Amino acid sequence: MNPRDQADQDGLNLTTPHDDEAEALVISAIMHSAPAYQDCAAVISRDDIYKPAHRLIWDTVAGLVATGTPPHPVLIRAEIEKQGRLREVDGGNYVMRLGAESLPAGQASFFAEQIYEIARLRRYDEHANALKIAVQTGSTGEELDKIRDDFQQGEQLRETTGRGPAHLVAALINWGDFFATDFGAIQLLPGKLMGPGQQITVVGDGKAGKSLFCQEWMWRMATGQPFLGDTAQAPVRILYLDAENGQEQVQERFLSFGAGPRNMGELRYASFPPVRPLDTAGGGADLLALVKATGAELVVIDTVSRFISGPENDADTWLNLYRHTLLPMKRDRIASVRLDHFGKDKDRGGRGSSAKTQDVDHVWELSAQGGGALALKRTHTRTGIGPDQFSILRQARRDGDNWTHGGTRHVVMTYQAEPGLSAVPGTVEHIIATLDNAGLPNDAGNRVARAKLAELQTPGGSDKIAEAVRHRKARSEKPAFDVSGERFRDPSQQTFPGNVSRNAPGTEETAGQTFPGTVAETPGTPPVPHVPPSKRGNGEGTRDTDEPKTPHCTICNTPLNTDWAARGYDTHIGCDPTTGSHPDTTPTHPAA
Repeated sequence: MNPRDQADQDGLNLTTPHDDEAEALVISAIMHSAPAYQDCAAVISRDDIYKPAHRLIWDTVAGLVATGTPPHPVLIRAEIEKQGRLREVDGGNYVMRLGAESLPAGQASFFAEQIYEIARLRRYDEHANALKIAVQTGSTGEELDKIRDDFQQGEQLRETTGRGPAHLVAALINWGDFFATDFGAIQLLPGKLMGPGQQITVVGDGKAGKSLFCQEWMWRMATGQPFLGDTAQAPVRILYLDAENGQEQVQERFLSFGAGPRNMGELRYASFPPVRPLDTAGGGADLLALVKATGAELVVIDTVSRFISGPENDADTWLNLYRHTLLPMKRDRIASVRLDHFGKDKDRGGRGSSAKTQDVDHVWELSAQGGGALALKRTHTRTGIGPDQFSILRQARRDGDNWTHGGTRHVVMTYQAEPGLSAVPGTVEHIIATLDNAGLPNDAGNRVARAKLAELQTPGGSDKIAEAVRHRKARSEKPAFDVSGERFRDPSQQTFPGNVSRNAPGTEETAGQTFPGTVAETPGTPPVPHVPPSKRGNGEGTRDTDEPKTPHCTICNTPLNTDWAARGYDTHIGCDPTTGSHPDTTPTHPAA
């Protein structure tokens, strides 16, 4: 005889614990009073509510209160109708019935306490059923222990992040456990850009390809692959919210990474999700529901400005985003990555109020250096754990009109003509490595390079500095992955996976345009004219001499840099079909 039949025979009630009457009274009160909602929200959350119709009304009231709109049954019905969910509340009739039987606002919190207690019983009931099912299906003792431990951990977390005096007391640090924890031994997530549970921002302009970078990073993390030279780890459950890129672009990009329907791992991708603004209580509830449904350990918001309702320059917008969405995720140890755009002044970081960076653990700035080279630099950090900057090469190959499957990836770029030379102070290799690590753009001239080296107290003669500058400028002249429109031979060719053709309808070139199909983020800012590297002299006005004919790249059949060819290279760094570097160099990443 199964446990439920035995319980029925013993006269036990095995119905799921809930109290419809208490829920109806609370819902009727909050539909007429914002203070009643706030009092109840200090005791219960939406997860404590059992009946789906009550939960829907609760979420709708939360959204109205967050925007400063006094709740009313008529408004609530209209909001639910906008969502196309009236059928869940009897065509709206259930809202009006509950609204006609209003409970005094001061009594609502009393019934909220009843809901809280019975919700706790319901969780224990669900836990007991889970143990019974596990026993009946032959689970081992270790598996049963894990079910028990996960439940206990969840209850402790609820007490820590819940409501009322118990929550406040539980939030106090236990000094013994606190100092026994080695926070410095944190295992960074693949790519070494963040740790578990941390919140970061990736800032960049349109031409940098923030989404392309982040999409590959998340895919590799979700499938247990290495990224940016880091070792592979266990797959991470990821929820990607995208309100920036069309599905055709997303598909093209993932195929170019080597992804497909059978190897997406733990990545869950929401394309233009119908969540309410995340700087409101309703939006926070929507996202937390998605996180719970997917079991996500990390959430990506691409781009954060698409998911807010308040002005970007208003500090309250970002404080509300943190209060309603990011703080609950941080309490639950859910990591997040927010993509953001540069403001008009790149030196001041992301666009909008400075309050948007006050809550994050790290701010990473991604900038294009030309020729497929990217600089990723950490400008703000709370912990200081992990590297502060990366020099990255974006590789991509085409097969006719399409991007080659598995031909797109981001790899860490290092300069090393001969083993060990980059570590010897005074050499050209050491100067290049120093300027790269300092985040100096590839097209920086001799004067800027000398000033930076003097600031860093790095030795280097004028001739060596000039040679290092020529090498670095040559990177931005390589045609293999240049995103400028001047490089395209084929009218239908694109810049990198997911960007529309330069000749597509509606993509006429405009002043300051970053690449075909994308209008500049800061209209009115003139583009920096290209300055070719000097062939001799100190780079400060010396007249160039005619350059002798140089060998051509065996891949793209365009001229190679003279010094590059003299060292024995027969391809551009980005044209090498295997590693993107000299063919004799050991690959840092396996093929995607």
